[in-house]
Amino acid sequence: MSTISVLQEGPVNALALNKDNSQVAIGGRNVFKVYSIEEDCFKEICNLRASKHLNLSFSCNDVAWSSTDDNYLATAATNGHVCVWNLTKSGKAMQEQVYQEHKRTVNKVNFHSSEPYRLISGSQDGTMRYFDMRCKAAVATFLSNTESVRDVQFSPHMPHTFAAVSENGSVQLWDVRRTEKCIQQFTAHSGPIFACDWHPEATWLATASRDKTIKVWDLTTSKPTLDYTIHTIASIGHVKWRPQRKYHIASCALVVDCSINIWDIRRPFIPFAAFNEHKDIASGVAWRGDSQVFLSTSRDCSLIQHSFKDASRPASKANIQALDISTKGNTLFGMRVPVSTNTTKPTGLMRKSSTSTISDQFHQSASVLHQFTHVSVCNDLSSFEFLAKNYILYGRSFPEMCEHNAAVAKECGKSNISTIWKIVNTMYGELYVKIQAMHNNGGLNLMNNVDASSTEKKNNDVVGEAAAAQFSSADDDVEGEDQVDHTAVANGYHTYNKYGHPKGDFSFGENELDLELDALSIDYRNGMRNQNQLQQQEDWTLPNEAFNIRHEIRDRSPPPEQFPNNNSPDFNDDSHSSTVDEQPTWLVSVSKIPPMPIWDPSASLIESLKHHAEKGDVQTSVSVLIVLGEHRKNLKTLDENTVTHWLMGYIQTLERFRLWNVKALVIELAWIPSISQMNQQSTRINTNCSQCLKPLQRSGWLCDRCHSTDASRCSICHQVVKGLYVWCQGCSHGGHLMHMQEWFSKNKQCPTGCGHLCEYR
Repeated sequence: MSTISVLQEGPVNALALNKDNSQVAIGGRNVFKVYSIEEDCFKEICNLRASKHLNLSFSCNDVAWSSTDDNYLATAATNGHVCVWNLTKSGKAMQEQVYQEHKRTVNKVNFHSSEPYRLISGSQDGTMRYFDMRCKAAVATFLSNTESVRDVQFSPHMPHTFAAVSENGSVQLWDVRRTEKCIQQFTAHSGPIFACDWHPEATWLATASRDKTIKVWDLTTSKPTLDYTIHTIASIGHVKWRPQRKYHIASCALVVDCSINIWDIRRPFIPFAAFNEHKDIASGVAWRGDSQVFLSTSRDCSLIQHSFKDASRPASKANIQALDISTKGNTLFGMRVPVSTNTTKPTGLMRKSSTSTISDQFHQSASVLHQFTHVSVCNDLSSFEFLAKNYILYGRSFPEMCEHNAAVAKECGKSNISTIWKIVNTMYGELYVKIQAMHNNGGLNLMNNVDASSTEKKNNDVVGEAAAAQFSSADDDVEGEDQVDHTAVANGYHTYNKYGHPKGDFSFGENELDLELDALSIDYRNGMRNQNQLQQQEDWTLPNEAFNIRHEIRDRSPPPEQFPNNNSPDFNDDSHSSTVDEQPTWLVSVSKIPPMPIWDPSASLIESLKHHAEKGDVQTSVSVLIVLGEHRKNLKTLDENTVTHWLMGYIQTLERFRLWNVKALVIELAWIPSISQMNQQSTRINTNCSQCLKPLQRSGWLCDRCHSTDASRCSICHQVVKGLYVWCQGCSHGGHLMHMQEWFSKNKQCPTGCGHLCEYR
């Protein structure tokens, strides 16, 4: 058979096949039709919405065909009605029975497999109704004590038993002869269950949930056991076992995935086959009694018959190799190889190998698994944990954090990382901040950016006035200059240059920075002065003097060689003081000192961070970026996507080491919104009433439905818990922390006797 399809007027919610699989009924909000299935097309037999007496009963959530009589259909209406249709009649008489028992939307209807007049329904009101088409009302009502019943299915193996699944993740097994209490109940999923299906051969019940899993439960024993779990990429809305294939089951997603996947439950991570004909979410699946053909409906308004020969095989496109590293440093390498090929095992240190053959239903291949361990890997991982726990990332000054982290890295034996922290401290320490502040102020006098006493500032002002008087006119005599200098010396002042250093043959500043800045500033000013002189000079003839003459040269003293003895006491008397203390002629008064150029270390730091990240050490890269704080704004060339990738890698590694506190701290200190908002996701924990299992909506422990306060009582001592309270999210029973710890150290089942297997962590 080939793939065929037909379009409808609106989205289709459900479909059902008659007993010989020759006809199909489809239903939706605006669709209700019956088709016969031809060789290469669908042929419409009747359109039940063509009636003149349309009402909400024609709007279908689900449709079921009697398993013994082709003339009867049952529909679950959105207005809470359960309708039974007789196809042998016409007009309004086609609605043979309309049951108005439910108070809310009916989600599912299902006919009994052997009794033609019996059917059951599950509704949003949390009840199940058992109908006999020969009666005008429901013959039995079953209360699930849950928010909503999503699916009900009669068991093909036990005639009086049906299964019901609810939004609280529980499965209930009922006997139609006992309405007061279910015969068995267990929690199957952590989220709402949307569908279930009995296996036609084995005593298995498959359940599908919003938690993105399909679970297969063995109900042969008194306690249900979980045999298989299939992991999917989206919430599952429908499941259906494949006939004549014991381990195959079909599924449709509620969101995201438009494909219909066929799974082999023995291989739970990749579908056995996939059908991608639908353009929107599939809403139902029905097998035509043949394992090679099935029908499906979708919200894309289509009904399609699929043939297995047209299926895609995701397993054939899967990667044949896999690699994983455990928290203890063990490396696992797996690969798929043909069965007939004798593969040579790669050599490695301390290797453990195991080989398993895949079933013939998959591929003729085998898988080989290799385990490698190395001592250095283990040391690196232990170092990672030590550094993560002992690094300081906030709360102290930048130099203190760098020094502490450098000491931690050195203690761990990571001398190279310790050096990185020291270099970062040097790059962005106090010296960098001072130079940057001076540069931002436009190159003002360096005395504004260094520590100086008020006396030194006063001295500079006096010396500045004396220097201005000295060089104010070229006609001033030397005696005037001597008088100014003697006055300054007599008052206890010394002559200083522009940077606050004493004038003389050698200048010693307060630190090495002053000396370097003196030299750089003087060279810069001399260069600027010479350049200005060349630009102003019109005649390129050589001058008579090497330097411009400041004033007229006067012969006031004989040359030094005329003195009889330079070392005599007469040489140092007051008559020669002007010659000794005369100001150097190369000092120039400038109005503004040009700013000191700043070395930008950002390029070197970015290169270092990328180097560590490429080596796999994102811990160092992320920790340095966090400690930098406001200095990160200077790393403008560092891509935000790259930093996000580093942060996510570090956070995921912290998760694998179970360093939850460090992970939370890194997320809190992250400056990228997509990372810092992670702490605000999935932070809500829902609690249920321990009596009726209804979610507790209000604050406190009072249930809105049963008005019980037992949710706050300990299941062991039966006293109200005042302090730490621990409870099971499966059965909602709990109690004092110490009591529960003592109980689960010796037991596995819930202390209330509900039969739930609670897991204490």
